[in-house]
Amino acid sequence: MGYSGDSAGRAARSKRADARRNEETLLDAAAAVFVASGVEAPVRDIAAKAGVGMGTIYRHFPTRADLIVAVYRHQVEACAEAGPALLASSETPHAALARWIDLFVDFLVTKHGLAAVLQSDNTGFETLHSYFLDRLLPVCTQLLDAAAAAGEIGSDVEAYQLMRGVGNLCIGAEHDPRYDARRLVGLLIAGLRRRD
Repeated sequence: MGYSGDSAGRAARSKRADARRNEETLLDAAAAVFVASGVEAPVRDIAAKAGVGMGTIYRHFPTRADLIVAVYRHQVEACAEAGPALLASSETPHAALARWIDLFVDFLVTKHGLAAVLQSDNTGFETLHSYFLDRLLPVCTQLLDAAAAAGEIGSDVEAYQLMRGVGNLCIGAEHDPRYDARRLVGLLIAGLRRRD
């Protein structure tokens, strides 16, 4: 009898893992579409990218706001997890920082869209903003500390200031084809390097 119970438990865990993977695939697809086309992109574009039917998306996320909030949280977690992984795999801490900031810029595109969607729900947006700072400030601090310890940048750069500066460079970029926020952010990160 214990065997069939173990088997049922494994099956349930496997089903939960599959459901989590499917949701991750859907959120990855939605994030990519939002970055490329904005948060008002048609759900059919997200469904096509994820390889699922539109009903699957609506079953998981009944409203666009539900989907955007889920993508926002998904991107925060991906950004948080990427920091240590990039530090371990990049040639230098400064290279890890540059690659992480690139991911952060993708996240900011979605975040700006989210702000517009959630204008009527200030409390919800403030909660998400606090969550974003709690998760990402320590990661950015870790990357900056590693680059400073390696002598690549000065030790006077604060994570909050850098993230705020990057955020300000990205505001409105999606509405102006003549403005390349990613290029400006790249110049900012290159400018952190010590010249001596």
